[in-house]
Amino acid sequence: MPVRLIPRLPAVALGLAAAALLTACAPRPQRPHEVVAAPALIPAPARLVTGDGGFDLDAATPLHADGEAAQQAARRFAALAARSNGLRLAAPAAGGPAPGAIAFVLDPAVSPEAPEGYALAIGSDGIVVRASDARGLFHGATTLWQLIAQAQGEAMTLPALRIDDAPRFGWRGLMLDSARHFQSVDEIKRVLDAMAVHKLNVFHWHLTDDQGWRIEIKRYPRLAEVGGCRIPAGDGGIDPATGAPVPYCGYYTQDQIREIVAYAAALHIEVVPEINGPGHAQAAVSAYPELGVLDTPVPVLAEWGVNRTLFNVEESTFTFLENVLAEVVDLFPGRYVHVGGDEAVKDQWEASPRVQQRMRELGLRDEAQLQSHFIGRMERYLSTHGRRLIGWDEILEGGLPPEATVMSWRGIEGGIAAAALGHDVVMSPSSDLYLDYLQTDAPDEPPGRPSMVTLEQVYRFEPVPAALPAAQRHHILGVQANMWTEHTRSFARLQHNLFPRMAALAETAWSPAEARDYAGFLARLPMQLQRYRALDIAYAQTPFQALATIEGDRRDGTARVTLRNPLGYPIRYTLDGRAPDAGSPRYTAPLDVRLPVQLRAAAFAADGTPLAPATTHAVDATSLLTRHNAELAVCPDVGRLLLRLEDDGPLTGERAIFNVTIFHPCWLWPAADLGDIDRLTVRAGRMPYAFQLAHDEPQRTFLPARTAHGELQVQGEGCAGPVLATVPLPAAPDADGFVSLDVPLDTGALASRRTTDLCLRFTGDTRPTMWVVDAVTLQPR
Repeated sequence: MPVRLIPRLPAVALGLAAAALLTACAPRPQRPHEVVAAPALIPAPARLVTGDGGFDLDAATPLHADGEAAQQAARRFAALAARSNGLRLAAPAAGGPAPGAIAFVLDPAVSPEAPEGYALAIGSDGIVVRASDARGLFHGATTLWQLIAQAQGEAMTLPALRIDDAPRFGWRGLMLDSARHFQSVDEIKRVLDAMAVHKLNVFHWHLTDDQGWRIEIKRYPRLAEVGGCRIPAGDGGIDPATGAPVPYCGYYTQDQIREIVAYAAALHIEVVPEINGPGHAQAAVSAYPELGVLDTPVPVLAEWGVNRTLFNVEESTFTFLENVLAEVVDLFPGRYVHVGGDEAVKDQWEASPRVQQRMRELGLRDEAQLQSHFIGRMERYLSTHGRRLIGWDEILEGGLPPEATVMSWRGIEGGIAAAALGHDVVMSPSSDLYLDYLQTDAPDEPPGRPSMVTLEQVYRFEPVPAALPAAQRHHILGVQANMWTEHTRSFARLQHNLFPRMAALAETAWSPAEARDYAGFLARLPMQLQRYRALDIAYAQTPFQALATIEGDRRDGTARVTLRNPLGYPIRYTLDGRAPDAGSPRYTAPLDVRLPVQLRAAAFAADGTPLAPATTHAVDATSLLTRHNAELAVCPDVGRLLLRLEDDGPLTGERAIFNVTIFHPCWLWPAADLGDIDRLTVRAGRMPYAFQLAHDEPQRTFLPARTAHGELQVQGEGCAGPVLATVPLPAAPDADGFVSLDVPLDTGALASRRTTDLCLRFTGDTRPTMWVVDAVTLQPR
């Protein structure tokens, strides 16, 4: 039988030893088992070839490993196999390759120039994983586990193959923001476990910000005790029974941090702590007001966005920061410490006579140079303690010490500029690698930034810009995705945002550029979902759902239904209320249906299994009269900053979610059928305007109110058309946080009495609270 190549992966010739291993002995007697046909590995390995036959593996298969590194890799493999397959392998015994065994071998001759590389050979009489370094053996064990996890039992036949693999980049990172919303130690470990499964090796831990200080510093206990607590905005910060404030608190003790760092090290993951400055400093300044520029005490911030609070630049403040870094360096033995440097709005420095005097004393001409001085002080301290400084790309402004590393988040331009100046770079652009951005436009996506970063965007991001000269490309250390948590209040939502996009990140970071193939990745992804389920990873369902767009004529009793899957997987559907299966009709074109109809649809993998539970779309003449918030459009040319926001209450339990354009809240129902409509029912909620906009504040606009509490204004023919209704708003919503408004319409001014673009806005200042549309229902005469 000829050698079979994995599509789009370059083949390598099998060495004599590997070839002998693939064909040496006849297969063992057959027993009930599953045959793993085609490897579906993520990230795709650098080189893979398959041969004839395979290896039968079950609970009787021995593990061999000499030395602690090999023993650790063998135990890692066995632990994963037990979780995914219920396969209980015996503890690894001392020894090397042997007939019928799985051996992990530390071999200095295997890819010495790539210590994370490994070689994996599967033949009819054994499996051998070789690497020159413990990291490589660890990754090889992960790949071998991925192969057995393709089966769903304790016995299987693995295909004969040879893999020679090593990562493209040395920095394969994930940033997690624990400052805005706090994760438990167990949850952090679960993130680290998932990173290891994806062969990611840098955990960038965002520990301080305006909204929380999450690391215990022994010398300054108020940082955690005061800076680790905030009072959330609105009902989320009030006990409904007593009216007392309910603080949101959390920080990691130094013992917990050591535990997490050690846990990560066992997974060959380096933890990079971030201690932010000179901006994003309000939690620290709240704890120790003498660190700030202003004399006025400030609370730990309960709003999101860009804040103006900065550290001052007194020597006493630098002493404080160096004392903090002394404890940080002791806790985190890795090479890098992140000092932030982003979004430091200079207003306070510009307005402060004392700061201006310090600039003159230091011989600095502007605030950009002052920030450079600030970063330089941090860099000098870290370098004398054997660490390297890394910061967001704003640290380039005003000059940067040559040893500093730049993390490019405002696109790739900062990374290109940094590399041209000789700085090492980690590419992390918000446009492609921010995982707090929504991954689909499904109506049940959780809160986040609706500017989407899809799975495909993450996968297709190229960390080495074509514009970067070849001589400077070695400065690109790698790639990192960032998970900010302003809108991620629970661990379930965190998992939703991370997976499956972490799989795309893994392949972008690990696999050779020429081996990356998005279509091939999508073909392998369903098997990755099986692994997620085995490891209890609650990945997002929305990329795998069948979404529907429904255009109906309620008076004619017909509708056209357009189905799609965000990732392009094939869809099957039913019209009788039953769940679709592999035998159901395949969707190929929009469906014209008679009302009422209950359409159910699901996307399917190539093997005929559904990728997510079927979505149900029940359509009748009544349902066409209502549109909920997620089904409404954004008004054109106003409120360009669209957010998907969670309501502020209740204190515990589920909360409503709204799409809101916070610079100018406005909602649009395009082509609303008003032919027989004389009024609307609008369900509206109210929530805090919990945002700091800094220099974007002038973009926040609103219609002036004409009555005490403002009005709901409805216009036809778009947001510049005639006013159809103006209804006064109450002083407050009902006890549930909502109010239903009866809105009589004056449609006489419309050019067409049948359809119009219906625009809804609330008048009055959006601070401190703003009204939002939850649902609109047309009421026939």
